[in-house]
Amino acid sequence: MKNIKMFESNITRSILGAGIVFSLAFGFFVPLDASAALLYRQLDLGARGSDVSSLQVFLSTSPSIYPSGLVTGYFGQLTKAGIERFQTSNGIVSSGTPVTTGYGRVGPTTMAAINAQMGGGVISTGTSPAIGIVTVSVGNSSSVINWNTNENASAIIYYSTSPISLLEGSASSAISVSGSSLLVSSDLRTSHSANLTGLQANTTYHYVVYVRDASGNESITWPTTFRTTN
Repeated sequence: MKNIKMFESNITRSILGAGIVFSLAFGFFVPLDASAALLYRQLDLGARGSDVSSLQVFLSTSPSIYPSGLVTGYFGQLTKAGIERFQTSNGIVSSGTPVTTGYGRVGPTTMAAINAQMGGGVISTGTSPAIGIVTVSVGNSSSVINWNTNENASAIIYYSTSPISLLEGSASSAISVSGSSLLVSSDLRTSHSANLTGLQANTTYHYVVYVRDASGNESITWPTTFRTTN
């Protein structure tokens, strides 16, 4: 893996020094079975694994975000730059560092966005609670939202008639969420049910599910919507 790290570092210097956008056939560095799959943990510079490969496969679908297209299984500077472009284009964060704002790392918000675009829509991390399928039933002034987590966790629903904004936070600070909030459960549990009342009829609501385990590990869904009935 040290050779892979040196390889990506060398390519980074070549790109920065020559100003060349690479579309090279580095097929021998790409596993034949590499494909985009849901991420299951937060990722930082220096991370290695099949999930990093999945991340790189996903990023490589957009040449403007990840022009090298390299799938190495190592989270180096090229991957970090790709994450920064992804975060900027999705309105997550566009400045700072991984330590101060989460810029350039795959934190809870970035992971939610990536998993949603991969087709999953929820986070499932190695250390944070995995959020299962979220179901919504609606009336004209209320909505019931249900989901499970794979470990005991507290839960909050954030909702609004306006689009919800998520700020990544950092490796050591909580994410920031806009909108009204409803504390679903302050105690730790695996089955969660939120009853939103006093809603406007025939109105679209944006919402996210946020959970936190006993160790402070967070998970959050990417914003989605439901619409109340007439």
